[in-house]
Amino acid sequence: MSPATPLNRRGVKLMQKVSSTMMFAKIAPHFIPAMDKAVHRLTRGRVLLSARMLPGVILTARGAKTGEPRTTPLACMPEDGGASWLLIGSNFGRPGHPAWTGNLLKHPDADVNWQGRDIPVRARLLAGAERAEAWQAVLGFWPPYATYQARIEREIRLFRLERR
Repeated sequence: MSPATPLNRRGVKLMQKVSSTMMFAKIAPHFIPAMDKAVHRLTRGRVLLSARMLPGVILTARGAKTGEPRTTPLACMPEDGGASWLLIGSNFGRPGHPAWTGNLLKHPDADVNWQGRDIPVRARLLAGAERAEAWQAVLGFWPPYATYQARIEREIRLFRLERR
């Protein structure tokens, strides 16, 4: 499986190489989510800029500590034509799990905006053989995740989101 993007093969290879760098890991978390949120809001859910590189969802989950809704644009790996999604808690290969993963652990019922539609989902943290199988699929989908995992000590969390 490969990312469903409008980029050509060379463009995808270039983006994979760039997204594997430490510079990308330092800069991207500060501008990609903010840009995605703004464009998504302005286009009323029709456009998610980062989805030109990888498929993406806007996740709305309750905060683990506050219970308040938290909205996060995320790359995802759609499964079964959008019947479920894998979310990868890579945090761009930085130490520490991203906050949204803690939110899903505490409050697994959430919503995603997928291709302009709001969909109620339930998140499940993958473990064991199921995680190993999903991880191999994720690496085939976007190889830079292997670079992210190699540069950190924690195991990257994988969640499967299924429609409620």
